[in-house]
Amino acid sequence: MAFNFGATAGAGTANPTGAFGGFGTTTTTAGPAFSFSAPTNTGTSGLFGATQNKGFGFGTSFGTGTGTGLGSGLGTGLGFGCFGTQQQQTTLGSGLFSQPAQTPAQSNQLINTASALSAPTLLGDERDAILAKWNQLQAFWGTGKGYFNNNIAPVEFTQENPFCRFKAVGYSLMPNNKDEDGLVVLVFNRKETDIRSQQQQLVESLHKILGGNQTLTVNVEGVKTMPDDQTEVIIYVVERSPNGTSRRVPATTLYAHFEQANIKSSLQQLGVSLSMARTELSPAQVKQLLQNPPAGVDPIIWEQAKVDNPDPDKLIPVPMVGFKELLRRLKVQDQMTKQHQTRLDIISEDISELQKNQTTTMAKIAQYKRKLMALSHRTLQVLIKQEIQRKSGYAIQADEEQLRVQLDTIQCELNAPTQFKGRLNELMSQIRMQNHFGAVRAEERYYIDADLLREIKQHLKQQQEGLSHLISIIKDDLEDIKLVEHGLNESIPIRGGVFS
Repeated sequence: MAFNFGATAGAGTANPTGAFGGFGTTTTTAGPAFSFSAPTNTGTSGLFGATQNKGFGFGTSFGTGTGTGLGSGLGTGLGFGCFGTQQQQTTLGSGLFSQPAQTPAQSNQLINTASALSAPTLLGDERDAILAKWNQLQAFWGTGKGYFNNNIAPVEFTQENPFCRFKAVGYSLMPNNKDEDGLVVLVFNRKETDIRSQQQQLVESLHKILGGNQTLTVNVEGVKTMPDDQTEVIIYVVERSPNGTSRRVPATTLYAHFEQANIKSSLQQLGVSLSMARTELSPAQVKQLLQNPPAGVDPIIWEQAKVDNPDPDKLIPVPMVGFKELLRRLKVQDQMTKQHQTRLDIISEDISELQKNQTTTMAKIAQYKRKLMALSHRTLQVLIKQEIQRKSGYAIQADEEQLRVQLDTIQCELNAPTQFKGRLNELMSQIRMQNHFGAVRAEERYYIDADLLREIKQHLKQQQEGLSHLISIIKDDLEDIKLVEHGLNESIPIRGGVFS
């Protein structure tokens, strides 16, 4: 049992040292530990005597977050990316894909860690077993000190230790830039607004750091904001030769120059906290990375992360250790979401502007069409007058006589009462009537304000209540009148009998 964001692995599985040097040394995970994955029954006692451990799973991978590079979270570094921790990177040939041998200090550290977790001899009684379980809990949590011997300093547990279970695997975008592109990333501890406002001074300062050579030109490829008020600046340097040709300085060459001690101190004075070359990985390097799980990451989880990779051609799995790394990725994701929203707002404004331009253009096109029609009529009139002058003094020819006959026939058809002219007159009269009635209806339209309408409704309601009350009074009076009439009708016959 182990604190884990993925599937639990069996005890005693060896984790070979991978290329990700930033996640601890080569160790073997052994012994049960608390698990955040599927609950398992180990059959052994828990930390304080529990017979089993029940947990809940967070999956075998942690999302499909993408970035602009593989990230410096890969330990010794493959190039900058927004999902890596900010630490110094080395070139690809300096031990990134090699398997470093364990030093005596690392061996002693492993022995002390194993002693603190399994067999401490601090108290010499049964309390050492409880201390061992406490050390295990600290190791799984990734914090605290493990005391195991009175004569040896305690072991410091960090989240990078191989027994820490707060680990997950995410995905980062592999860079696709070539070394010939010469792109180098500089991370400044300054806000993006400050960098953009002083971009020219920054370029001049970088040119001075490069020696002030007139054949070199520093260019800024892009500026991007990062969490914690940091800014990523991508630069490249163009070198001009005496014969007039120019080329970009390779990224590895420029990065190696920036890593020199004196140059590095000058960059730090400018506020640079991290520099790295942005170059793509060769297929052999990608294969080497995928074959060797990072130190401290279970091979089963690493294999599952490779299977769950949504785009193996563009994304590569990277480990996430601790909640700080998870929070940092969340901040980066929020930052990218804001940038995407800003870009969408800009696109929306551009679309609105284009729609306005389209409306204006359509109006101009309609205006030019009318102007073209008028010019066509004027041209036709000029041609008619010119033809009349040219044909003046000549007799009417046969083809002209045929055209005259056809025109007369068409004119008669148009002027016939039951033909086109009558129908056109009828349609024109209907259109005038519709326009007249439409104008009248438009004039009769009125709108009542919502508050005024509410007041009118309230007033009419009160009038209706008053009328209802008045009607009830009238009804009561009618009932009284009927009673009086009924009494009078009964008294008249009695009086008649008395007088008879």
